[in-house]
Amino acid sequence: MEMKTLFDKVWDSHVVRKIEGGPDVLFIDRHFIHEVTSPVAFLGLKNRGNSVLYPERTFATADHNTPTLNQHMPVEDPLSAIQLKALQENTAEWNIEHWGLGHRKNGIVHVVGPENGITLPGATIVCGDSHTSTHGAFGAIAFGIGTSEVEMVLSTQCIMQPKPKKMRITVDGELGFGVTPKDVALFIISKLTTSGATGHFVEYAGEVFENMSMEGRMTVCNMSIEMGARGGMVAPDQKTFDYIKGREYTPKGADWDKAMEYWQTLKTDEDAQFDMEFNFDAQEIEPMVTYGTNPGMGIGITQKIPTANDVQANEVTFQKSLEYMGFEQGAPLMGKKVDYVFLGSCTNARIEDFRAFASIVKGRKKADGITVWLVPGSHVVEDKIKEEGILDILTEAGFSLREPGCSACLAMNDDKIPAGKLAVSTSNRNFEGRQGPGARTILASPLVAAATAVTGKVTDPRELLKPELV
Repeated sequence: MEMKTLFDKVWDSHVVRKIEGGPDVLFIDRHFIHEVTSPVAFLGLKNRGNSVLYPERTFATADHNTPTLNQHMPVEDPLSAIQLKALQENTAEWNIEHWGLGHRKNGIVHVVGPENGITLPGATIVCGDSHTSTHGAFGAIAFGIGTSEVEMVLSTQCIMQPKPKKMRITVDGELGFGVTPKDVALFIISKLTTSGATGHFVEYAGEVFENMSMEGRMTVCNMSIEMGARGGMVAPDQKTFDYIKGREYTPKGADWDKAMEYWQTLKTDEDAQFDMEFNFDAQEIEPMVTYGTNPGMGIGITQKIPTANDVQANEVTFQKSLEYMGFEQGAPLMGKKVDYVFLGSCTNARIEDFRAFASIVKGRKKADGITVWLVPGSHVVEDKIKEEGILDILTEAGFSLREPGCSACLAMNDDKIPAGKLAVSTSNRNFEGRQGPGARTILASPLVAAATAVTGKVTDPRELLKPELV
C-alpha cells in the first residue's frame, strides 16, 4: 500500500482528470472572492456567455481597498467605489453570498472564512489573493490564483494546476517566553529565504505546531507564500475540530459524524516521503524583526543587521535594500525610532493578536509622536475586543480602534504609511512601497508592535512583559 502525505491525500482525492505530461484538473470545494480580483473575472464570464456553475461554493467579502474609518458613509475613492459596486452587482446576478461593507460578516477574507466554518479540513480552497494559504491551518489545500483562474473556477468549479512538490518543516521543543507564531514564521523564512520553498507545498509538523492555537497556525500558514511555497498546511487534530464545530457552515448532526470519520484520516502516513525536509529547534527562535525589503531578511530582535559577507545574497541588491530602509550593516535594530505601528492584516488581526497587544499596553501609554493603526480582521473580532475589555485597555492607553479591512497591509485604501516613514507592521510583506510609496516596513509580531507603540522605538517585548500574561 502506498504511503501518502497529508497533502497527497487531499490533492489526489480532488483530481478530476490527469493530463499526461501536464497539470491536474482539480475540483475546488470553496472559492473566496473580493472586490479587487473578481470584476474582470465576471466580465470574462459575461463575454464568453458562461455562467457560475456552483454559486453556493463561492463566498464574497469586501476587504482589500475598503476604508477603515466611517464605513457607514459612501466610499470616497472612485476606483474603490466602482469595484465595490461591481462585487455587489455580480454576486447579486449570480446569487453568490456577499458580505459587503456594513454586513455583520464582513471582514478580511482569510479571517471571515474560518470564523464562519467555511474553511474545513480536507477541502480545496482558492481565492484571487496570494495569502489564501492561511486556510491550510485546518488541513486544507489552499492557494492563491490569478484573475483568469478566478473566472475558470466560477464557470467550472475546477482549476488546472501542476501538482507541487512536498516539503515538511518540523519544529520541535518549546517556544521561549515572548515568542509568538509570527516569530516562528519569520524565523523559518529567514532560514529558507524567500525562494527556499518555491514549487513546494509545505506541511508544518512537530511539537511547536501541535501546541500552537488555531489562530497561530493560521499566521504561520499565511506566511508560507513568503518563502516561495504554493501553500502550507497543518494536519487537523482535536484543536481543529473544536474550533470549527458549531460554526454556521460546518456540517451538523450525522453529517458532522460522517465528516469526522474522514477528517481523522487526514495525517501523513508514517513512511510517506517528502521531496525536502527541514528541522528546527524551538529554542533557537526569539522575537523576530525584518531589516530589509523582503520577509526573508529577518533577524532575532537582539541581533545586529548582518553584513553583506554574512548573507547569501547579491551584494548590490543587499546594499540597495539597506539604503532604502536607511539602515547600516552590523547595526542593531533595537532602539531604532519608529513613526508608525500597524496591528492588522490577514496575518495578525484576530482576537489572540489583540489580546497579545493589550497584554503589553495595559497600564502603559502610547508613545508621543507615533501613529498607531489597530485594525481588526472582522466585526466578530471587533465585538470580542469590546466584550473582553480590550478596547477599554487600548483607549486608556491612548489608542483607538479602526473598522475591519486589509488596511495598511497593502495600502490600497487611505491607510498609507507616508514616504520615508518607518513602520513596525504585523502584516506579511515589507517590499519597497508595499505600505505606501516610499514607506519603510519592519515586519514583527503583535508583541513587538505593542512594545514599539508604547516606547516609540523598536523594543524587545520581553522587557515589558509580565510572565503571567503570556
